[in-house]
Amino acid sequence: MQHKNVTKIVSLIARSVTKIVSLRKIYIGEQYIKHMKREDLYYVLFEQQNKLNEKTEFVNREITEKVLSFFHLKLPIVITGIRRAGKSTLLNIIKNKLNLKEKEYFYIDFNDERLVNFSIEDFQKILDFMDEQSYAKDCYFFIDEIQEVIGWEKWIDRIKGKFNIFITGSNSKLLSKEISTILTGRSINVILYPFSFREFLDAKKINLKDWKLDTKVQSQLRKSFSEFASLGGIPKVIIDNDKRLLQENYENILYRDIVKRFNKNIEKSIKEVSVFLLSNVSKELSIRSLSKIVNIKNLSTLKTILDMFEKAFVFFFISKYNFSVKKQIQNPRKVYCIDSGFINEMGFKFSENKGWILENIVFLELKRKGDEIYYFSEKKECDFLIRKGAKIKAAIQVCYNINEENRDREVNGLIEAMNKFGLMEGLILTYDHEEQIIEKGKKIIIKPVWKWLLESNI
Repeated sequence: MQHKNVTKIVSLIARSVTKIVSLRKIYIGEQYIKHMKREDLYYVLFEQQNKLNEKTEFVNREITEKVLSFFHLKLPIVITGIRRAGKSTLLNIIKNKLNLKEKEYFYIDFNDERLVNFSIEDFQKILDFMDEQSYAKDCYFFIDEIQEVIGWEKWIDRIKGKFNIFITGSNSKLLSKEISTILTGRSINVILYPFSFREFLDAKKINLKDWKLDTKVQSQLRKSFSEFASLGGIPKVIIDNDKRLLQENYENILYRDIVKRFNKNIEKSIKEVSVFLLSNVSKELSIRSLSKIVNIKNLSTLKTILDMFEKAFVFFFISKYNFSVKKQIQNPRKVYCIDSGFINEMGFKFSENKGWILENIVFLELKRKGDEIYYFSEKKECDFLIRKGAKIKAAIQVCYNINEENRDREVNGLIEAMNKFGLMEGLILTYDHEEQIIEKGKKIIIKPVWKWLLESNI
């Protein structure tokens, strides 16, 4: 009898162990139990090298030189940014700029469905492949969508001193901004924005030669700027000249990077947040008011949604300038969007709210240059304050037109900010108005936004 009981217990234990092992295989099988056969991985790696061998003509990105300037630091360079900003294309541009030949660079895209069973154990096979194929010892690594593999950061940490490494990535598993956060202190983070106005003109093959003197060229530039303000700067939209791609791209970001991270019950509310933000660009944002509009009572949840939009590079939020950091946090923030095309297509039309779009374009250019941006609001208001170190170095006002109705408001708002921070010169950016004035002992330059964008004088 005792023997039967022991047998029964042993049998029960064996079945339990089998179940545990089975469950473990289900839970981690894709990442750990399975791994790729060497010949299958080698085939994919060999084929992927052709992606950066394409002889396509690319629009040069202004950030390229900045990226190249970091090489001497011997740290991985993480290229972050919104989906479809051209991160993979930038890798190709960098490869061409460096005149890299075959076997002097290595490319891998982990978004390839054939790498679905790739696991952390397979990273060594990549190095084996490179060794067997006689790649240069100090070759350049170009890596797309690395977040698809669990444990990738340990591998990068191990090889970072041996190779020049470039990483891009952005999907619902790990946003590109989160990739750079994981590698904080062990990498250089570079943000790639959609096309600037200069890049837009380059894509449209518009020659800028003698633009400051040639009135015909200036006329063409004004027309191009209106198109830029309407279409925005998402590369594929501009190159294919198809604004229908804007909605497809935006919805892709909305669902894969934002909605997917939350409970399905608040999908409708997240969409309403998105529409509200798109329709209130350059305006102050009250979290409490927004919570009532979109019916999200939990302010913590709403703040997390806004944070996700910011991490996905869809929206940016700037604070009202105050010497007290505590008061900066307490004050309402202003919202801006990554691309005016999104605003026009999913929010409001350029013709209806030209001033807001203009302000958004100026904001993006300041972000592109890496400026620390605030807004000013006391008795009057000024759209942008630019801080360098502990000092405010510039004050900028943006309005579509300067006329009798708004002149005093725009000028006096700028002067109040200039007086507050001891600035002798201020800037008002408009659609097409240009002059210089002296007001209350202060020099004020009024200039079209399109000229300012081409002169890069901030």
